[in-house]
Amino acid sequence: MRNTSYARVSTVLVIGTVIVFTAAYFSLTSGTFDMSVMDLIKTLLRIDPQPDHNLVVFDFRLPRIVLGALVGFSLGIAGAVIQGVTRNGLADPGILGINAGAGMAVVLFMFLFQGSITMTGWLGVMMMPMFGVVGGMAATAAIYLFARQDGTLDPQRLILVGIAIASGFGAVTMYVSLKMNPNDFEMAVVWLAGSLHSANWKFVITMLPWILLLPLIIWLRAHVLDLFQLSEESVKGLGVSVEREKNIFLLCSVGLVSASVAVSGSIGFVGLIAPHMARQLVGLKHKNIIPVSGVAGMAIVLIGDFIGKTIFAPAELAVGIVVSIIGVPYFVYLLIRTRK
Repeated sequence: MRNTSYARVSTVLVIGTVIVFTAAYFSLTSGTFDMSVMDLIKTLLRIDPQPDHNLVVFDFRLPRIVLGALVGFSLGIAGAVIQGVTRNGLADPGILGINAGAGMAVVLFMFLFQGSITMTGWLGVMMMPMFGVVGGMAATAAIYLFARQDGTLDPQRLILVGIAIASGFGAVTMYVSLKMNPNDFEMAVVWLAGSLHSANWKFVITMLPWILLLPLIIWLRAHVLDLFQLSEESVKGLGVSVEREKNIFLLCSVGLVSASVAVSGSIGFVGLIAPHMARQLVGLKHKNIIPVSGVAGMAIVLIGDFIGKTIFAPAELAVGIVVSIIGVPYFVYLLIRTRK
């Protein structure tokens, strides 16, 4: 049984990785400046490098692909953790207001430091995730404050509170952005739509510490997420410090979401769709769900970004909008299914 499960998970991860690399390949070779396979190979291997090919691949397309993969991986894992902690299959960082809280904090950072800090400079790039974490923590604190009933998080209240929190933070974000000068406002609006347009290697480097540390912490404690599917009294009876473990998981999720929002804006529904896909493919064990959710999130973001920048070319549709077009019907489907 264990070998069968391991083989199935390995197969799913291999197929998911192939899909990710396929999406990356098409993103690298397609666009306003098309490249052949040989051009791409020569450029990546530095064989007879051409300045225009180097510029397109290493300065524009490759950092965008790598950043999209990291963001999708983070959001997929964060969604799986939040659904596991809350025992609610409709929970998602965007729906719960964590995206909105992180987004509000980053827009506030743009407003407070407009003109004094370059957003793509090292200082701006390093400070934005910190502001995002503070905003995400504010949203999480509000969830704890209003969604708890008799000392526990109520799954039904969670969705309602999350929608209210997202609306409140969204209103503050819009108010602050309207106070910006026209150039900063335009940048904030594009960023809030969930865009990888401004991707660069600095953003990628900023994401790496979060990606290398937090998913590992989550995966090593994945067995606790399995226990959380029992009643809270049963989990406490097994000797698990429920509140401590919840805090660890939520802090890791907030960190992943906030870092993602800081570099790409708010890309919703990835944390909702990816864990559902993972559970359908590899079952209910979180040791398997977490990596598969990460790979599924990578595929969703990369495919969404490819669709957004090619179908409407020369115009470009933000990846957050493309994913939302897919995610909203899927969310409605899940709502209908849970009522049956």
